[in-house]
Amino acid sequence: GAGKSTLLNTLVGLVAPNSGTVRVGGAQPNRTAPRDLVRRVGLVPQEPRDLLCADTVAAECRAADQDAAAAPGTCRALVSDLLPGVTDDTHPRDLSEGQRLALALAVVLTARPPLLLLDEPTRGLDYAAKARLVRLLGELAAGGHAIVLATHDVELAAELAHRVVLLAEGEVIADGPATEVVTSSPSFAPQVSKILAPQKWLTVAQVRQALS
Repeated sequence: GAGKSTLLNTLVGLVAPNSGTVRVGGAQPNRTAPRDLVRRVGLVPQEPRDLLCADTVAAECRAADQDAAAAPGTCRALVSDLLPGVTDDTHPRDLSEGQRLALALAVVLTARPPLLLLDEPTRGLDYAAKARLVRLLGELAAGGHAIVLATHDVELAAELAHRVVLLAEGEVIADGPATEVVTSSPSFAPQVSKILAPQKWLTVAQVRQALS
């Protein structure tokens, strides 16, 4: 209820700002044609199924290629990378929560938007699926994508975020480097930080690296 989803929806033009101006890559999202906006910004919503409307994975991929004006097979190649073993005739509703998320992510990435938005991406994921998502998002960031996550998952923020902005009732209450913001209060701190405070380590990987 803090305004996270509203903020992301504003960045993709689904919601017009009541005041002020929102710009993504120099364009105002709510005044930009969808075919142009998908090349600037893409949103994977809280419910990935909201983005999926076809009866098969193949049909989803064809529609994504067409919407993004991408070469045929572009989305399918992404799906093959993210979901190895999933066949063309699979219905999206028969996929697991993590698999639907990966399919929705492939659909969005087909247009190669430089800005990627994800709304509560770990919702419903088991530990293994979450680990794959963390790895994938890390690779996308390293490849030049800017990524904005709206999440309650402090462990995810600790794993991935360089900058953390805390929202409460539509207002920014904290904004800064992840190591500073998520350790500023026990309410926001990941487990590693709670155990090893006042050290600024956030994840097991950081502790392992420090001790090696």
